[in-house]
This record gives sequence, structure tokens and C-alpha cells, in this order.
Amino acid sequence: MEFRTVIDIPKPAFQIEPLEQMLFVGSCFADGIGRRFVEERFRATVNPFGTMYNPASVLHTIERVLATADPQSLPRVVFITLGTNHVYRLKETGEIVDNCQKRPQCLFSEERFSIEQCTDYLDRAVGLLRRQRPDVQVVLTVSPIRYKKYGFHESRLSKATLLLSIERLMSLNAQRSTLNYFPAYEIVLDELRDYRFYKPDMLHPSEQAVEYIWQQLVEHYLSPRAKQFLKEWKPIKEALAHRPFHPESPEYQQFLADACRREADLLARYAVFDH
Repeated sequence: MEFRTVIDIPKPAFQIEPLEQMLFVGSCFADGIGRRFVEERFRATVNPFGTMYNPASVLHTIERVLATADPQSLPRVVFITLGTNHVYRLKETGEIVDNCQKRPQCLFSEERFSIEQCTDYLDRAVGLLRRQRPDVQVVLTVSPIRYKKYGFHESRLSKATLLLSIERLMSLNAQRSTLNYFPAYEIVLDELRDYRFYKPDMLHPSEQAVEYIWQQLVEHYLSPRAKQFLKEWKPIKEALAHRPFHPESPEYQQFLADACRREADLLARYAVFDH
């Protein structure tokens, strides 16, 4: 007898390799997952211009990344995590701002993007990435974080708009293998489906929930070689994280030197794939 709904995770069109170069853009959920990839020694860049929540801000980040990055070092794998369809415009200029920078609320007007507007901004972002790197793989996901300030009904409507825009975008690109959808929102809302998987604010997924999502990413998105790398990296990571009572002791210094040597040897063996 099954007492939970197990979410089906679509098979991606690619696999993530060890030490893969990656870009994470989007909400604070993207921060959490992106940092986990960094901890596991993947070459991940996470929200280089700050946390972004809506499709317009995601596009702005990708434009800035592409304007400043070396074309030869653009990542093959890009995760885009959308949080909301709400945007804020500076009344004086009408421009969409990515961060209000704690300026008075009266300076801004709030707007809800339609499905079509969300799709348009996402399509432009994916198009830019594809032109710079034709073999790019984009993983789209919707953050499971609930937005209390909108009211929970409006928060659900916002997520629905994002989900429908992703569905439309993927339909428009059905003949290409660039886009992939990872159901983080559905995993938290339908599979975990319990407040024990939320932090005390009852809005953000708990560390346990994020760990479960990480495990699903590993299972479905990582190549066999990348999974093997994680197994070999785990004891070294734990050794490096060890905090002794006497860190200045010769014994611990030797222990730390051995762990660093093992890390260097491991990274050398798993040479970065040249995509």
C-alpha cells in the first residue's frame, strides 16, 4: 500500500558530468540547490547578480552573464528556477527592476505577468543561451516556496501562471532537445506534502526537503561517472569538514594535509569534460 504520491520525473535529454560547469539563475531555491552543486565540487555559478524571482529578471541576469563571460567558458548546463510572475516597475522610468534595493514602495508599481509575457521572456533567455552555445541544456523548474505576502490563493495563481508558461515554452521548442523540466514544485507540494518538510516559517522547504530534491536530481540527472565521483568525494568532504578540539596539533595538520592531497588526486582523475 502506497501512502504518498510519487512524482514522475521526466527523463532529461542529457546527463550532468563530474565537475560540470553550470549556471543557476532564479529564486532562493536556486541558491540552495546551486550551493549544493558547489559543495560537491561542480563548477557552478549561482545567481551572480543576486537572487531573481520572475522571468524578466532571469532574462536580465542571462544578458549580463553573456555580456561579461568568455564565450569559450559558457556553461553547458543552465538551471532556471522561477518564483513568481509578479514584477516591479520604477514609476519614473517604467523599467522592470530586479531589486528594489530597500527604496520606498511608493516609487514602484507592481504588475502581474500573463502566461504569454512569462513565455516571451523565457523564450528570449533561452534563445540567447542557445545562440552563444548551441548545445546548451536548460533545466526549468518552479520554486516550491510559498509567497505569503500575496496571499496563498494569489501565490497558487502565480505558480500556475509560471507552470503554464513553461509548458507553452516547451511546446514551442518541442523539436529541440534544449529544454528540460524538473518538478521541484510538485515534489514538495504533492510528494512530500507535509509541513514537517518546511522550515518554521511554513513557507520555505526544510533542509530535509532540499536534500530529498537533491537526491532526485542525482538519481535522474547525473551520469554514472558523476555518481561515482560523489561516492569517492563523500569521505574526503567529511574529512575536510571535521572540526577537531585541537586544530593546531601536528596530528590534525597531517590529517588535513592528507585530505587535501586526496581531494587534489580525485579532481585530477575526474578531468573536466570539454563540452
